[in-house]
Amino acid sequence: MSTDATDIVALSAVALSAAIRSRTVSCVAVMDAYLDRIAAINPAVNAIVSLQDRVGLLRAARERDAEVARGTILGPLHGFPLAVKDGDAVAGLPFTQGSPIFRNRIAESDSLMVARLRASGALFIGKTNTPEFGLGSQTFNPVFGATRNAYDRTKTAGGSSGGAAVAVSLRLQPVADGSDHAGSLRNPAAFNNVFGLRPSFGRIPTEARDAFTPGLAVSGAIGRSPADIGLMLSVQAGYDAASPYSNRQDPAVFAGDLTRDFSGTRIAWLGDFDGHVPFEPGLLDLDRSALSAFETIGCRVEAACPAFDMEALWHHWLTLRAWMTASNLRPLYDDPAHRALMKPEAIWEVERGLALSADQVTTAQEGRTVWYATLRRFMTRYDFLVLPSTQVFPFDVTQRWPKFVGGRAMSTYHRWMEVVVPITMSGLPALNVPAGFDADGRPAGIQIVGPNHGEFACLQLGAAYDAATGWVTRRPPPLNR
Repeated sequence: MSTDATDIVALSAVALSAAIRSRTVSCVAVMDAYLDRIAAINPAVNAIVSLQDRVGLLRAARERDAEVARGTILGPLHGFPLAVKDGDAVAGLPFTQGSPIFRNRIAESDSLMVARLRASGALFIGKTNTPEFGLGSQTFNPVFGATRNAYDRTKTAGGSSGGAAVAVSLRLQPVADGSDHAGSLRNPAAFNNVFGLRPSFGRIPTEARDAFTPGLAVSGAIGRSPADIGLMLSVQAGYDAASPYSNRQDPAVFAGDLTRDFSGTRIAWLGDFDGHVPFEPGLLDLDRSALSAFETIGCRVEAACPAFDMEALWHHWLTLRAWMTASNLRPLYDDPAHRALMKPEAIWEVERGLALSADQVTTAQEGRTVWYATLRRFMTRYDFLVLPSTQVFPFDVTQRWPKFVGGRAMSTYHRWMEVVVPITMSGLPALNVPAGFDADGRPAGIQIVGPNHGEFACLQLGAAYDAATGWVTRRPPPLNR
């Protein structure tokens, strides 16, 4: 157990799990190493919030070591220091959702996903920062402030899983959970040169007041490699009776070998959806340059786009987004004292949602179904889709959201992330993979999209792509060097 702190935080999540299991490193040494790194680096980026007391965390780590000594390994995450996104409840920890309304709230119980992490042996060190109520792909809130990009502290971390992406990129924790409605796992992963998986609906069960209406948001994971995400997913995924549509596949498969021959694999490059989606100059070209890596591993890549009214799809999503947000936030909106503490974007979403008719919601749901059917037919010709994860490079951390992209005015606070919406609306799994950097050192990412319930295939292709490109190891953040 002589591995030093630098070596410990340099381990992948897969290697760390094996090292703890084999007693090559102790859980106490792991906790010490990560807490030291957090103390040195986190103040500069504000990725982890509500950090817990070191004495108590080391006591918990000693208990994990005692379990290992008795031959008990709770699961793949045994002894892992994890901060959970502040949109999920961890019993005994602050649960603010980035809102001043909940500034002093302490969670009374674990969410379903967090309970699985705990059962696997994870130790909860705090929370990762998120925008207020997770709204927007820029991580800032009035409770904890802004999270800064791992590569440039003057730039945004993205969001809403911005704290999680920065924490993983800077090795403040080995792997992280997150959630994704409109790119909240894919955007910050792209902005911080890591991997982020948005699973298909039902892969990771979650609680909801309405358990029978498939939503748009899903839980997922961020890691420094597809294998690390697979390890995390093997714990998060799996059937639960509380979630009637949850997937019954054995989640252990995700921690398995990702090696696969991709010779002849067919990939469609969707690009800008035939000019529908605008991009910051230089970004689309950088993303397109990443396609050569797929060709290197034997894939056949061609530019193609499904025939669909993408503007109609955008408006279907706007309707469903407002309807679902209003359903969640109306109790707060209806209280004048709470409404006064809500950010303007949240109020806008609720008021749009309250003005909707049942017919409008039904039309949007049916439009979503037609889009899924369109993609399903399209993917009879292709094994995977690939497209950009963002429309802009990381922007100034003080900017709420980009007002113009590629010379076009953005009509909403989230239209600058429209490129992720078609995949959200499809329900298909998507893995952000790093695409490289521009001349100013700003990271970019692209999405690998697989068939429904095809997360393992996405991780396999992501692993082969990573072996061909190596962006995470080739270009670590300045604070890591």
